[in-house]
Amino acid sequence: SSPRKHGSRFHRFMLSLLIFVLGVGIIIYVYLTCSTGRPSAYYVAYPGNYKFIMDDTPTCRTRTPFLVLMVPVAPGNTADRDAIRQTWGSEKLVLGQPVETLFILGLPGGADAEQQQEKLRRENQEHHDLIQSNFQDSYNNLTIKTMVMLEWLHAHCTSASYVIKVDSDILLHTENLVKLLVDPRTPKQNFMTGLVWWHSPVLRNPLLKFFMPRYVIAEPEYPPYPLGMAYVMSLDLPGKILSVSLQIQPIYIEDAYLGMCLKRLNISPTDPPEATMFIVKPQHPLSSCSLSNVIAVTTTSIQQMTSYWKKSREPEGGCLTSSLSMICCASLR
Repeated sequence: SSPRKHGSRFHRFMLSLLIFVLGVGIIIYVYLTCSTGRPSAYYVAYPGNYKFIMDDTPTCRTRTPFLVLMVPVAPGNTADRDAIRQTWGSEKLVLGQPVETLFILGLPGGADAEQQQEKLRRENQEHHDLIQSNFQDSYNNLTIKTMVMLEWLHAHCTSASYVIKVDSDILLHTENLVKLLVDPRTPKQNFMTGLVWWHSPVLRNPLLKFFMPRYVIAEPEYPPYPLGMAYVMSLDLPGKILSVSLQIQPIYIEDAYLGMCLKRLNISPTDPPEATMFIVKPQHPLSSCSLSNVIAVTTTSIQQMTSYWKKSREPEGGCLTSSLSMICCASLR
């Protein structure tokens, strides 16, 4: 047979192989994204029979704050908790309003779990600001941590006005937050704000971190939700969210799940008055001037957060001076 025939057979073979591989790939993709029969790794075990095993804080029991700062944190992140206690978590009276800071956590894991738990017990004996539930603390259990946090707030803090859930790597400008909350235009009920994501697409590529199959969420977009870095809510909402959560199977993306609950309640989150109030990806370093309008901003280290907190407490005169000099220079041109 001629070389041309051999080449033709080889090309046909390669084409058939390519079609076969593509077909198998499509079948696998459809199975991953559309399957309805297999157990899911995308749901989480909530509601569950979770109990609070560390919970002796006087907050919302003998002291009723205007604002609760609630920080979900890993059990081993003692340094983060100490840094917050020494910076924005130390502010107890802001613009005349009482403020309390609490940390919410689950059970430590690993070979040294018992030693970690003993350290937590001693830490709480000193500070009385840890709220611990008996779920396993992990990244995939953030939704459980959030819902347990709402359970605690609903049980104890309905007499308080607002809560902010804030991650431990965030600089919180408490004064700017309280300014927003005491503004008569800020709703006292059915209120949630933060960096709101509108029309956030549901990712269908199984290779992506936040992939979500169609059998979990059929819609192409998530309902609007505030990004998990920091969001504020009026304290009538925890009970309402918990009541509808029984009808919505929880997913592991905790902030998107809150959006799903809000949609069921027919409540929409609210954009903050200024876009600069919640910044998830700032251009570091930030000056005291650029921090003057911030409520919450992501930081890269404890040292940076501490530095920014000190800057945020500086008088705004420097900000005014720099603004005037810019105006002056612009007019001279």
